[in-house]
Amino acid sequence: MDTAKDIWDAMKKKFEGNARVKRSHIQALRRDFETLEMRYGERVTKYFSRVMTVANKMQIYGENMQDVKVVDKILRSLTEKFNYVVCSIEESKDIDSFTVDELQSSLIKQALKVIFEGGRGRGRGTYRGRGRGRGRADFNKATVQCY
Repeated sequence: MDTAKDIWDAMKKKFEGNARVKRSHIQALRRDFETLEMRYGERVTKYFSRVMTVANKMQIYGENMQDVKVVDKILRSLTEKFNYVVCSIEESKDIDSFTVDELQSSLIKQALKVIFEGGRGRGRGTYRGRGRGRGRADFNKATVQCY
């Protein structure tokens, strides 16, 4: 009868593959990691989840994935909306000792600040409703006649 160790080794060999298969997996994951970009309108947590999924798979296949590498990748691949945040983080923090969790909380905090401050105190705007009239943006007071 096989021991648990024998069964484990057989399963590991079956699903892990040989060195050539591992190398091709790690190359594909490296390509995926390098080409990751934050999509327009994507939430910070969703993007971090995508990056960490690839980084964790790379670690499983033996790639050395330090926080510095992941933090640097995330900072380089955020949308333009976060450019000022990236600059302030790079100026004020030591990137080499910055963890992925610290970066995520910092970016989430900034994203929430933009959301909450972006909708207040900006006037009425040019809301155009559902086809009711031409809207306020096209209204020209110079053409109004007073009686």
